[in-house]
Amino acid sequence: MITATGLELRVSSRLLLGDATFRIAPGDRVGLVGRNGAGKSTLLDTLYGFVSPAAGRMLYCGMPLRRGHVGYLPASNHFYPMLTGREYLRLFRSRRPEFDIEGWNELFELPLDALIERYSLGMQKKLALLGVLSLGRPFLVLDEPYNGLDLEMNHILGRLLRELAAGGGTVLVTSHVLGTLKDGCNAVHLLADGRILRTFRPHEYGQLEESLLDEETTRKLARVQGLLTPR
Repeated sequence: MITATGLELRVSSRLLLGDATFRIAPGDRVGLVGRNGAGKSTLLDTLYGFVSPAAGRMLYCGMPLRRGHVGYLPASNHFYPMLTGREYLRLFRSRRPEFDIEGWNELFELPLDALIERYSLGMQKKLALLGVLSLGRPFLVLDEPYNGLDLEMNHILGRLLRELAAGGGTVLVTSHVLGTLKDGCNAVHLLADGRILRTFRPHEYGQLEESLLDEETTRKLARVQGLLTPR
């Protein structure tokens, strides 16, 4: 069980997280949605330990959540220059030497002996994801994992997350594409102003998009036609 209670984080006078509270049980695949600037990536960085909250606590099975519990895929991936995909994955081998790189790459189809700088955006995303999976951590935190992936890999990733959760793993994933969350998650948290405002269950997913829109959004949508109409 992952439990976050009262997480608060400020930078200067700006509140990035305020009383963020939620629970995720083993086997859960939970989505996290919110408008740009809502605090999604900040929350994930906090769970992984990149930043420390000013208040609140994070527990894994009743004990303090440690980085060793979490496999984290950030939204943007960075790689050392002049490194091949295979060399990159070998950086993870000391933590889990039994990981079958070749077997997993039958799914990911990466040119592991090519330099990473020659990879496309989608290939780099797959390589970073493969590195995270190789760690075998019980809690996966994935920030926009579907970005850059083709249709086939989107389906494969969705199946992977379902199978990992079925085996007792826990998954927290963000995406701006609501369809991937509706299809792949058994709950979706709505984050706004650094707080979890509401948790949607599958039978409530029809209300999810409406909850992300407000009167200001409606005004902007109406403004589109006016901007495109010749004067």
